[in-house]
Amino acid sequence: MTQPDAQTLQRVTSALRAQRIETPSWAYANSGTRFKVFPQEGVPRNPYEKVADAAVVHRLTGVAPTVALHIPWDLVDDYADLAAYAGDQGVRLGAINANVFQDNDYKLGSVTNPDPGVRRKAIDHLLECVDIMDRTGSRDLKLWFSDGINYPGQDDIRARQDRLATALRETYDRLGDDQRLLLEYKLFEPAFYATDVPDWGTAYAHCLELGPKAQVVIDTGHHAPGTNIEFIVAFLLRAGKLGAFDFNSRFYADDDLMVGSADPFQLFRIMHEIVRGDALAPEAGIAFMLDQCHNIEPKIPAIIRSVLNVQEATAKALLVDSDALAAAQRAGDVLGANAVLMDAYNTDVRPLLAELRTDLGLDPDPMAAYARSGYFERIRAERADGQQAGWGA
Repeated sequence: MTQPDAQTLQRVTSALRAQRIETPSWAYANSGTRFKVFPQEGVPRNPYEKVADAAVVHRLTGVAPTVALHIPWDLVDDYADLAAYAGDQGVRLGAINANVFQDNDYKLGSVTNPDPGVRRKAIDHLLECVDIMDRTGSRDLKLWFSDGINYPGQDDIRARQDRLATALRETYDRLGDDQRLLLEYKLFEPAFYATDVPDWGTAYAHCLELGPKAQVVIDTGHHAPGTNIEFIVAFLLRAGKLGAFDFNSRFYADDDLMVGSADPFQLFRIMHEIVRGDALAPEAGIAFMLDQCHNIEPKIPAIIRSVLNVQEATAKALLVDSDALAAAQRAGDVLGANAVLMDAYNTDVRPLLAELRTDLGLDPDPMAAYARSGYFERIRAERADGQQAGWGA
């Protein structure tokens, strides 16, 4: 690829300056597989320490100003105080994620459970999360349901969709004027025969029925092998129903690995559709969030690396010569059109991003800056005592 001209560089760097990536509170805590959680030194013991770690990521990258909370993992007595603390640290509280999958009552489902008492309990939790949004100033309520069945005949599939629709409607109607409901989908796990929200079409249909404040979340790890995620991105953007991403990387299933680690070309293709749809800027309303579990790698460096991976994929997507691509497409030049994309993807954008960080007053290498900062050594000592946060807290 030829060197981009000054006008192109100005356009690319301007877009990268405005990019925002939300980090998840739970990624700073201990996590693991179904078999084992491996605790790490320096892990936060409460939501305040999670916010402090997220603030470090933002200070080093400059593009991660919000941190998502998970309820009840991030329960506190005073959410206004937590929001004020976040502000003091230079970040804000972001999406509120509901949890209706870790209670014994939810063995047969939460909002789709055949027991009306269990359904009521689950819906009340969703409404509680909206109450928390009111206190934190959060815009987005993110919903993922593990609900489903393991065996044919276990429950009425259609009735479960009716129950889901009822729960979503009650929650949607509780939202404020500036709040949104983001509905996530997942192919399988823990339900194996039929998941109640298994794909983007199901999520899209429910959001379409609910109204304009309901939009779909694409978790990049929640698809069958070979699924063309960028097609889903393009479709939902065209329909005005793409609300957010949960970025991570998969190889077999919902692996929750660092975004871009297994298939960086896929991440580039996704970001190309975002750029093509003029949906990168914050005012477009797409929330770019990480949803990852760092089980064996250090937490904060892994999150920094993930942010950098998204930035690099975005920079490459911004370098696609859209005029040349459109011309090749009109001419039916299959190889030429593909070459335009590959030229952009094969560009080393790391020097460009390093220069951008320098212009922003940041260290050009956030990973090295964190290693030099001494932050890990400090929190390892300060957090040696107490109960570390994890999937349950």
